[in-house]
Amino acid sequence: MDIRRLILAVILPPAAVTNKEAGTIMLTGILTVFGWLPGVAAALFLISQEKRQASA
Repeated sequence: MDIRRLILAVILPPAAVTNKEAGTIMLTGILTVFGWLPGVAAALFLISQEKRQASA
């Protein structure tokens, strides 16, 4: 995982998943609006899934 994206996922979760589809970015944004922690969890989950798919 890229350390810059991990830091960005903690600071501003929707910005960390900008390489995904628009719906994913909006979902992460909505979760961040409802609470910072759900947005961070979603961003970290999406980043980790991307890493797993790239290595497989």
